[in-house]
Amino acid sequence: MRLWLAIRAFLRVLWDRSCAADIAAVLDRKGLPAAPPPSPRLEVPARPAPVSRGSPRSDAITLLATLQREARFVDIVKEPLGNYTDAQIGAAARDVLRDYGNVLERLFALRPLIQEGEGSERDLSPGYDVGRFRVTGNVHGEPPFRGIVAHHGWEATRCEVPQWSGSAESARVIAPVEVEVK
Repeated sequence: MRLWLAIRAFLRVLWDRSCAADIAAVLDRKGLPAAPPPSPRLEVPARPAPVSRGSPRSDAITLLATLQREARFVDIVKEPLGNYTDAQIGAAARDVLRDYGNVLERLFALRPLIQEGEGSERDLSPGYDVGRFRVTGNVHGEPPFRGIVAHHGWEATRCEVPQWSGSAESARVIAPVEVEVK
């Protein structure tokens, strides 16, 4: 869940200046209410419990490893960007975003939730599916609501995350160490 949120935020920041400003304000805590006091720290086991199908590796780590292997996702997210110009970042983003798209298409076959484009009008009847529609803006009262489509949403038409076949010791490895022999 958080991985997809991070990917969505990354892509929106690249292409939407107002969204980038909003996220910067949140990250600088300018747009957030005071944070509640931290809850007591829970002890986390050193190794995750095996998932129900008997694999020592979670699907989330397998997905992250796939994005790293095929599109260098972790490398680009963890790269300090202060040493690069906006033009250099933009040039790198073209190939990286293409590779992300290829991985997501192969694994999930993403499709828009609705065919109406952004800016079109949409009615939401009472009982609309809150998992498929998020109502934002000046919301008052109960449905029906009439508004403008701000985003068409996405839906996975399949989910084919690769199955882990490695050892338990390497179950949390996202990208192995690369050693070039000369």
